[in-house]
Amino acid sequence: MAQKTGRMTQVHVIGAGLAGLSAALSLTAAGRGVTVYEAGPAAGGRCRSYFDKELDLRIDNGNHLLLSGNRAARAYIAETGAQDRFTHLNQAVFPFLDLKTGERWAVRPNKGRIPWWILSADRRVPETRLSDYLGMARIMRIGDDTTVADSMRRGKLYWRLLEPLAVAALNTPAQEGLARLLGAVMRETLMLGGEACMPMLPKEGLSEALVDPAIATLRSRGAEIRFNSRIADLTIEGGRITALRGPDGPVAVAPGDAVVLAVPPWVATDLLPASIAPNAFEAILNVHFRYEADPGGPLGEAGFLGLTSGTAEWLFMKPGHVSVTISAANRMVDESARTIASLVWANIVDALGLHVSAKETIPPFRVVKEKRATFAATAEQEARRPESRTGLAGNLALAGDWTDTGLPATIEGAIRSGRSAANVVLSL
Repeated sequence: MAQKTGRMTQVHVIGAGLAGLSAALSLTAAGRGVTVYEAGPAAGGRCRSYFDKELDLRIDNGNHLLLSGNRAARAYIAETGAQDRFTHLNQAVFPFLDLKTGERWAVRPNKGRIPWWILSADRRVPETRLSDYLGMARIMRIGDDTTVADSMRRGKLYWRLLEPLAVAALNTPAQEGLARLLGAVMRETLMLGGEACMPMLPKEGLSEALVDPAIATLRSRGAEIRFNSRIADLTIEGGRITALRGPDGPVAVAPGDAVVLAVPPWVATDLLPASIAPNAFEAILNVHFRYEADPGGPLGEAGFLGLTSGTAEWLFMKPGHVSVTISAANRMVDESARTIASLVWANIVDALGLHVSAKETIPPFRVVKEKRATFAATAEQEARRPESRTGLAGNLALAGDWTDTGLPATIEGAIRSGRSAANVVLSL
């Protein structure tokens, strides 16, 4: 990004999630001075790792699957020199298990854009036809408020591929989630062929792969990172932000300075009462069990397994533990941790092919509940997503996966939002 000369001297980035880190990277690359304010003791937001004393393991607070078609995320990883912190599969493979029938299969798109894989029985979803895939492809042309559930015929392809992918991508039940947001994801991944669908999994954890390298890069460029620095108030005078109120008192925003607000939507509306942002959310449950999975077992090929007809939805193999994600989890987020873990462990026993008696003894576990993990990807909430450029203050830009990125709330969307906010600042 070319440096723009002019009156901008310092940028205050509020929030050190991936959106804020992405904005700060773009701004420092353009030669801007940057200070990042993070309310908590660590960066990463919903995408970070920590040591869990109960499990005696370092775990991720959630599970995220990046694909090779996530262009902004790949550029972010390259900019921070973190390519070697990921396991890059050399083929696109998505293994599944139907927990009700016990049937296993794997979707294996070929690398080229011509999808000949749908003609091969051992690469496509069992009991599906070419016409089913043509129906799925039409989702990319949907531009209205059609839901995923109403976007195609609900046959085997819908239940065994589209619905699981939709719930994971949108974190919203298919009966409510917008098909056009799913179509945006599909256009950049599945519909570009296997070359854009190769999974990328962190070798250690999310912090080691996506957060720590970004912090190190920013500091090497002279950026200041202030942890435990919650910004509680913004002073707006004369159509611009003139001060921030931090834990140590006011922070002046000098003439020519700018602010990037990269915080959750409920924090943004607290700081900017006149703003409009998503206000309905969906939970995500992540359940971690201390268990060393056999690398030659069902999770070995891809490192993860999609599950249908059960409580668990995606099962990941991690160092020293297995981890399950349940998306669109408002329906069960208030259940006790023990109840959730019991349901999920029973699914894991079946998925790993363990003896049924293993269901009776649950290994040490941790249930992580994100009650407001993402905005609900519905028509009503989509209409509330603001652009990066806001009329509330001339030197302000918004960032976050909840802004109008054209994508659902994903890592790719968060990183793009940071780039967009930086571009707004650099154009001032």
